Amino acid sequence: MSIHFLTQHQSALSKVNTQPDLKRRHMLKAGVGACGLLAFSGAHAGMLHMNERKLTFLNLHTNERVQATYWAEGGYQADGLLAIKKVLRDHRTGEVYPIDHNLLDLLQLLQYKMGSQREFHVISGYRSPKTNEQLSAKSNGVAKQSLHMLGKAIDIRLPGHALTDLRDAVLSLQVGGVGYYPSSDFIHVDTGHFRQWHG
Repeated sequence: MSIHFLTQHQSALSKVNTQPDLKRRHMLKAGVGACGLLAFSGAHAGMLHMNERKLTFLNLHTNERVQATYWAEGGYQADGLLAIKKVLRDHRTGEVYPIDHNLLDLLQLLQYKMGSQREFHVISGYRSPKTNEQLSAKSNGVAKQSLHMLGKAIDIRLPGHALTDLRDAVLSLQVGGVGYYPSSDFIHVDTGHFRQWHG
Protein backbone atom coordinates (compact mmCIF):
# COMPACT_ATOMS: atom_id res chain seq x y z
CA MET A 1 0.00 0.00 0.00
CA SER A 2 1.34 3.45 -0.86
CA ILE A 3 2.17 5.78 1.98
CA HIS A 4 0.30 9.05 1.69
CA PHE A 5 0.42 12.24 3.66
CA LEU A 6 -3.06 13.67 4.03
CA THR A 7 -4.39 17.06 5.03
CA GLN A 8 -7.89 18.47 5.06
CA HIS A 9 -7.39 20.58 1.95
CA GLN A 10 -6.49 18.47 -1.07
CA SER A 11 -6.32 21.46 -3.43
CA ALA A 12 -3.44 23.19 -1.67
CA LEU A 13 -0.70 21.91 -3.99
CA SER A 14 -2.26 23.67 -6.96
CA LYS A 15 -1.76 26.96 -5.12
CA VAL A 16 1.74 26.56 -3.74
CA ASN A 17 4.18 29.42 -3.97
CA THR A 18 7.58 28.24 -5.16
CA GLN A 19 9.18 31.71 -5.09
CA PRO A 20 11.66 32.44 -2.31
CA ASP A 21 10.16 34.40 0.54
CA LEU A 22 12.85 36.97 1.19
CA LYS A 23 10.77 38.98 3.63
CA ARG A 24 10.35 36.23 6.19
CA ARG A 25 7.44 33.89 6.45
CA HIS A 26 4.46 36.24 6.36
CA MET A 27 2.37 33.47 4.83
CA LEU A 28 2.45 31.53 8.08
CA LYS A 29 -0.45 33.29 9.68
CA ALA A 30 -4.03 32.20 10.32
CA GLY A 31 -4.21 29.30 7.89
CA VAL A 32 -1.27 27.22 9.08
CA GLY A 33 -3.55 24.40 10.10
CA ALA A 34 -4.97 24.20 6.60
CA CYS A 35 -1.64 23.89 4.84
CA GLY A 36 0.65 20.96 4.82
CA LEU A 37 1.83 17.93 2.96
CA LEU A 38 -0.75 16.28 0.76
CA ALA A 39 0.68 13.25 -0.95
CA PHE A 40 4.09 12.27 -2.13
CA SER A 41 4.53 10.86 -5.59
CA GLY A 42 4.71 7.11 -5.89
CA ALA A 43 8.50 7.31 -6.07
CA HIS A 44 8.75 9.24 -2.83
CA ALA A 45 6.16 7.09 -1.10
CA GLY A 46 8.21 4.05 -2.06
CA MET A 47 11.06 5.34 0.07
CA LEU A 48 8.90 4.76 3.12
CA HIS A 49 8.15 1.13 2.31
CA MET A 50 10.18 -0.22 5.16
CA ASN A 51 9.43 -2.32 8.19
CA GLU A 52 10.49 0.41 10.58
CA ARG A 53 11.07 4.14 10.46
CA LYS A 54 13.59 5.48 12.91
CA LEU A 55 15.33 8.77 13.44
CA THR A 56 18.20 9.95 15.59
CA PHE A 57 18.41 13.47 16.97
CA LEU A 58 20.99 15.39 18.97
CA ASN A 59 19.63 18.52 20.64
CA LEU A 60 22.52 20.97 20.48
CA HIS A 61 21.18 23.03 23.39
CA THR A 62 20.71 20.21 25.90
CA ASN A 63 23.18 17.65 24.47
CA GLU A 64 20.41 15.06 24.72
CA ARG A 65 20.34 12.37 22.09
CA VAL A 66 17.59 10.00 21.04
CA GLN A 67 17.37 7.18 18.53
CA ALA A 68 13.75 6.18 18.26
CA THR A 69 11.65 3.90 16.10
CA TYR A 70 8.57 6.03 15.62
CA TRP A 71 6.76 3.83 13.09
CA ALA A 72 6.61 0.02 12.98
CA GLU A 73 4.14 -2.80 12.38
CA GLY A 74 2.02 -0.55 10.19
CA GLY A 75 1.57 2.30 12.64
CA TYR A 76 3.11 5.11 14.64
CA GLN A 77 4.67 4.01 17.92
CA ALA A 78 3.70 5.92 21.07
CA ASP A 79 6.98 5.19 22.89
CA GLY A 80 9.10 6.41 19.99
CA LEU A 81 7.01 9.54 19.50
CA LEU A 82 7.23 10.31 23.21
CA ALA A 83 11.01 9.97 23.22
CA ILE A 84 11.34 12.24 20.19
CA LYS A 85 9.08 15.00 21.50
CA LYS A 86 10.97 15.01 24.80
CA VAL A 87 14.30 15.67 23.08
CA LEU A 88 12.74 18.21 20.69
CA ARG A 89 11.08 20.15 23.52
CA ASP A 90 11.46 23.90 24.02
CA HIS A 91 14.82 23.96 25.81
CA ARG A 92 14.10 27.43 27.22
CA THR A 93 10.86 26.57 29.02
CA GLY A 94 11.00 22.78 29.17
CA GLU A 95 7.59 22.55 27.49
CA VAL A 96 6.91 19.39 25.49
CA TYR A 97 4.59 19.25 22.49
CA PRO A 98 3.67 16.48 19.99
CA ILE A 99 5.79 16.52 16.85
CA ASP A 100 3.87 16.31 13.58
CA HIS A 101 4.06 12.80 12.11
CA ASN A 102 4.36 14.33 8.66
CA LEU A 103 7.47 16.21 9.77
CA LEU A 104 9.07 13.01 11.01
CA ASP A 105 8.25 11.24 7.76
CA LEU A 106 9.65 14.18 5.81
CA LEU A 107 12.89 13.89 7.77
CA GLN A 108 12.93 10.15 7.09
CA LEU A 109 12.66 10.85 3.37
CA LEU A 110 15.36 13.49 3.61
CA GLN A 111 17.70 11.05 5.31
CA TYR A 112 16.94 8.49 2.60
CA LYS A 113 17.67 11.05 -0.11
CA MET A 114 20.98 11.93 1.54
CA GLY A 115 21.94 8.26 1.87
CA SER A 116 22.71 8.87 5.51
CA GLN A 117 22.12 7.10 8.79
CA ARG A 118 23.68 9.91 10.82
CA GLU A 119 21.81 11.86 13.48
CA PHE A 120 20.19 15.19 12.80
CA HIS A 121 21.66 18.02 14.82
CA VAL A 122 18.74 20.09 16.10
CA ILE A 123 18.99 23.85 16.53
CA SER A 124 15.29 24.32 17.19
CA GLY A 125 12.42 21.86 17.42
CA TYR A 126 9.24 22.72 19.29
CA ARG A 127 9.02 26.35 20.35
CA SER A 128 6.45 27.51 22.89
CA PRO A 129 4.35 30.61 22.14
CA LYS A 130 6.18 32.45 24.94
CA THR A 131 9.60 31.61 23.51
CA ASN A 132 8.51 32.41 19.98
CA GLU A 133 7.18 35.80 21.06
CA GLN A 134 10.46 36.62 22.77
CA LEU A 135 12.52 35.58 19.74
CA SER A 136 10.21 37.35 17.31
CA ALA A 137 10.58 40.59 19.28
CA LYS A 138 14.36 40.39 18.90
CA SER A 139 14.57 39.28 15.28
CA ASN A 140 12.49 39.81 12.17
CA GLY A 141 13.72 36.40 11.03
CA VAL A 142 11.34 34.68 13.46
CA ALA A 143 7.75 34.42 12.24
CA LYS A 144 5.14 35.51 14.77
CA GLN A 145 2.96 32.54 13.80
CA SER A 146 5.82 30.08 13.45
CA LEU A 147 5.06 26.45 12.70
CA HIS A 148 7.59 25.60 15.41
CA MET A 149 4.76 26.36 17.87
CA LEU A 150 2.69 23.54 16.36
CA GLY A 151 5.43 20.93 16.28
CA LYS A 152 5.44 21.22 12.48
CA ALA A 153 8.92 22.74 11.98
CA ILE A 154 12.51 21.98 12.82
CA ASP A 155 15.88 23.66 12.25
CA ILE A 156 18.61 21.14 11.51
CA ARG A 157 21.95 20.26 10.04
CA LEU A 158 23.26 16.81 9.09
CA PRO A 159 26.91 16.16 9.95
CA GLY A 160 29.03 15.03 7.04
CA HIS A 161 26.82 16.73 4.47
CA ALA A 162 27.06 20.20 2.98
CA LEU A 163 24.20 22.49 3.93
CA THR A 164 23.54 23.22 0.24
CA ASP A 165 23.18 19.49 -0.46
CA LEU A 166 20.76 19.12 2.44
CA ARG A 167 18.71 22.07 1.18
CA ASP A 168 18.66 20.76 -2.38
CA ALA A 169 17.61 17.29 -1.24
CA VAL A 170 14.59 18.51 0.70
CA LEU A 171 13.65 20.94 -2.08
CA SER A 172 13.64 18.04 -4.53
CA LEU A 173 10.76 16.51 -2.56
CA GLN A 174 8.71 19.63 -3.34
CA VAL A 175 6.74 19.54 -0.11
CA GLY A 176 6.79 21.81 2.91
CA GLY A 177 8.82 24.92 3.61
CA VAL A 178 12.59 25.13 3.32
CA GLY A 179 14.62 27.98 4.78
CA TYR A 180 18.35 28.19 4.08
CA TYR A 181 20.49 29.87 6.75
CA PRO A 182 24.15 29.47 5.74
CA SER A 183 25.49 32.05 8.23
CA SER A 184 23.96 30.04 11.10
CA ASP A 185 24.68 26.69 9.43
CA PHE A 186 21.19 25.17 9.41
CA ILE A 187 18.14 24.67 7.28
CA HIS A 188 14.56 25.09 8.41
CA VAL A 189 12.10 22.39 7.34
CA ASP A 190 8.35 22.49 7.95
CA THR A 191 5.12 20.89 6.79
CA GLY A 192 3.47 24.07 5.53
CA HIS A 193 3.02 24.98 1.86
CA PHE A 194 5.88 24.21 -0.50
CA ARG A 195 8.06 27.31 -0.58
CA GLN A 196 11.65 28.36 0.00
CA TRP A 197 13.57 31.33 1.34
CA HIS A 198 17.08 32.42 2.20
CA GLY A 199 17.72 33.66 5.72
